[in-house]
Amino acid sequence: MTGQKTKIALGDIQETLLIPLYGRAVETKKKRPLLADPKAVEMVDAIDYDFGKFGRTKSLFGSVLRTVMLDVWIKDFLAKHPAGTVVEIGAGLNTRFERLDNGQLRWFDLDLPDSVALRQKFFSDTDRRKTLAASVLDEGWLDTVKESDGPFFFVVEAVFLYLPERDVRTALERIAQKFPGALIAFDTAAGLMVHRQHEHDVMKNMAARFTWACDDPLEIEQWHIGLHLLETRTYAEAQKAIWPKLPLHFKVLSRVGPVLFKKFINAYRLNLFEIQKRA
Repeated sequence: MTGQKTKIALGDIQETLLIPLYGRAVETKKKRPLLADPKAVEMVDAIDYDFGKFGRTKSLFGSVLRTVMLDVWIKDFLAKHPAGTVVEIGAGLNTRFERLDNGQLRWFDLDLPDSVALRQKFFSDTDRRKTLAASVLDEGWLDTVKESDGPFFFVVEAVFLYLPERDVRTALERIAQKFPGALIAFDTAAGLMVHRQHEHDVMKNMAARFTWACDDPLEIEQWHIGLHLLETRTYAEAQKAIWPKLPLHFKVLSRVGPVLFKKFINAYRLNLFEIQKRA
C-alpha cells in the first residue's frame, strides 16, 4: 500500500490484536519462516502504529507458533468435514481464512466493532465468509452462526485470557447450548503467568491485562457445561506436522524446557474441547 497510513482507534484489549499481526510479519521476513504471511507485512506497513515497541521478542514467535498450532487442529477438522463451518472469535487481523480456505468451508470472523472497523479496511466478506461485529458475550451472533451448515469449529485465540472467569464460563456455556457436537479451541494461562504478566516481554508494554487464570484445563470439565477436553498442548508439545519447520534452538528448548522449566512451560496451554451432545 502507498499513501497515508491507516489510523487506528482500538480499546486496550483490542489493541493486543496488533501483537500477533506484527509477529506474523516479522516471521514472514525470516529466511525459513514457520509461517509466511505477506498480507501481515502489507498491513503492518499500512497501519500508523509504533510496532517497534514489540521489538523482536520471543513472545512474537510464540504468537506465531500459537496460530500455527491452532491451524493444525482446524486443518484436521476440515480434512474430515471440508464443508464445515469455522467461527473465529476475536479474529483481529488474522489471515486464518486465507491460509485454510479449501473452497468449500464456511467462515465467520467475530470481533468487537472497533476491531471489525479496522479489519474491514483490509478484508472483504464473500458468500462463504462473513464478518460479525459483536462481543463473544452477545447472544445474537450465535443465532446467525446457527443458520450455517455444521459441523462447527470455534477457535478463540488470545481472547478469554482478558476476561473474568464468570464471562468465560458464560460464553462457553452459551456456545455449548447452541452447538452440541462442535469443537472449540482456546488458550489458557495459569496463575503463574497471570501474576507475572508485568514481566512479560510484550504485555508489559500494553495496557490490557490477563484476568482469567486456569492452572489445569481439565478444571473446565468440572464446570459441567458440556465440554470434554480432547487435547491440551504446551508450546513444547507442538504437533508433528509443525516440527520440521521449527528452528533448531526451539527444538532443543522443547526437549530440555519441560524438565528444567516445567512450571513455566506448563503455564500456557492450547486446548481442544468437544462439546458433548445432550442425551
